Amino acid sequence: MAPAAGADLGSRTIPGQALTGALPRSALATESQTQASGPLLPTTAHNPLTPPFAPDGPGRNSAPSPDRMRLASAAETIAAGTSIEEVSAGLGRAAVPDFADHVVLYLRNPLEDYDALVFGAVRLARQDAGGQGPPPPAVPEALTVPRGGPLAEVLGSVRPVAVGDPLSRAALADIDAGLAGSRAHAIIAPLHSRRMLLGCAILLRYGPTPYDESDLLVAAQMATHTVLGIDQVLLAQRQATAMMELQRTMLPDSLAQPTGIRLAFRYLPATETARVGGDWYDSISLPGSRAALVIGDVMGHARVSAAIMGQLRTSVQTLSGLDLPPHEVLHHLDEQAQRLGPSHLATCLYAVYDPVSQRLAVANAGHPPPILLHPDGRAEVLQVPPGAPIGVGGVDYETTEVDAPVGAKFLMYTDGLVETRERDVWSGVEQVREQAAAGQWAKSGDVFDLESFCDDVMASLLGTAERWREDDVALLAAGFDGIAPDDVAHWPLEATDRAPREARTLTRDALSRWRLEEMTEAAELLVSELVTNAARHTSQRLTLRLLRTDVLRCEVLDDEPSLPRARRPESLDEAGRGLYLVNRVARRWGVSRLSTGKVVWFELAIPDHKRPQDLPADPGPRL
Repeated sequence: MAPAAGADLGSRTIPGQALTGALPRSALATESQTQASGPLLPTTAHNPLTPPFAPDGPGRNSAPSPDRMRLASAAETIAAGTSIEEVSAGLGRAAVPDFADHVVLYLRNPLEDYDALVFGAVRLARQDAGGQGPPPPAVPEALTVPRGGPLAEVLGSVRPVAVGDPLSRAALADIDAGLAGSRAHAIIAPLHSRRMLLGCAILLRYGPTPYDESDLLVAAQMATHTVLGIDQVLLAQRQATAMMELQRTMLPDSLAQPTGIRLAFRYLPATETARVGGDWYDSISLPGSRAALVIGDVMGHARVSAAIMGQLRTSVQTLSGLDLPPHEVLHHLDEQAQRLGPSHLATCLYAVYDPVSQRLAVANAGHPPPILLHPDGRAEVLQVPPGAPIGVGGVDYETTEVDAPVGAKFLMYTDGLVETRERDVWSGVEQVREQAAAGQWAKSGDVFDLESFCDDVMASLLGTAERWREDDVALLAAGFDGIAPDDVAHWPLEATDRAPREARTLTRDALSRWRLEEMTEAAELLVSELVTNAARHTSQRLTLRLLRTDVLRCEVLDDEPSLPRARRPESLDEAGRGLYLVNRVARRWGVSRLSTGKVVWFELAIPDHKRPQDLPADPGPRL
């Protein structure tokens, strides 16, 4: 079977068989369609296949018969197909049995690249359109049309050709020698779109009546509408592909996996005509080893929704870098949406997880409520004040804080998961809660399997089989592992000349208790550089924090808002080498703005044999 619209034909040969006869006359136009309105072959810029001849003139029929008019009217239905298969079947219904006994259709292979320049032979593949009647002629599945041959010369013309002269017979022989030697009368109708060869249709008639010149007019009309239909299908495919690609580029391929949290996500576009939507999801690493979890839904299904979604997602990432509380992020996002336009509305759920304090802060802008799965197996729909959607304006949002202990799970989703024509939002939310509680104990070894958990939730709400979806669906699940208190050490320091020496001592003692002595030299050097810079530029106290996870992370916090920048010092410079050393020695480093200043951090890789699970936990006293 031929692929439907939107399928990727690739470079393979399209299987199929000839369009065949014995279709009922009811498949043709109704009686009300038998009156042609206007010229039989109107010459317009949108009708590139119109032959350069008209129904009147020397040697031509001055008035087409009612049967010819009815066939031409039926040909207009060919372009109504929404897929290549439907267009092919429409050609068969229009031509068989009143005009031809068989129709053989060949299209470029691959069809999507028909408008690409070809400097060698052109490949055509036979298109299957189904049908009933006697067996079709045994024509080849694929054709190669070399330049300079009889078939190439016939297909290079816009006129359908009734096979009879030596050139047309040679062209038919290039298609199939047995067909050329049969008693069938044939028309070869080239299919051109914007002066590029799209393929050809061969109309075969058995019996004593050959094709005449008025039949060529009807064949040209059928070829024209076939090309228009195929062109519309290919245009729709390209537009759908472009919109889907636009949306894919605006959604993350993978999510950041901050320390102390595991993430899984699912996304399903809406089906058929509403495939592009405005759902998005994200995770953003924040200062202090925290993580922001975001999910949102721009109202509507169009390229505009996808474009607005991309702008709002970028805005959320920018606002997250300012270390604002969740309700402030939504407030500024609401202002940004109003600047984009008065009609752009979206719902959004924004949460911040702190693995050290094991707390979760959530704010909601008209989005379905999240679900928190407690370690004891209890599933709770969080009572977060919903607020109004983003873009309404003048609305105060609220932040709700809850405990998020180790082993808890957090579920965020869009309304496409819970709302259908048969199910209201709140019934769907309750079903998600029940399914989450039922799947709470899904394990992969000794670790909770978030991926299987997401699959179970999606299958429970949407079903396992592909089904019609009016809305796209996004699902974001988080498993909270936290950071154990014994893997965290922090100390306040005075911004004095003694701060770097004190920081080196505290770092050395903590690494010794963690049995990471081999990392002491590099850690002391980098800690000293960061603390020295902070002590120079702040008059208040600063904070040094060490975290031991799969890496050793050091953070220096101060109240100076200006952010340092690494630069390459000249050979005689006395300053400017601190961050240069950090950049060369550390595995990663960065600087982030806080609401009360900034944090500069770096990470060093911990040897595999000295990961936290294999080491004592006590880092010593916290001052």
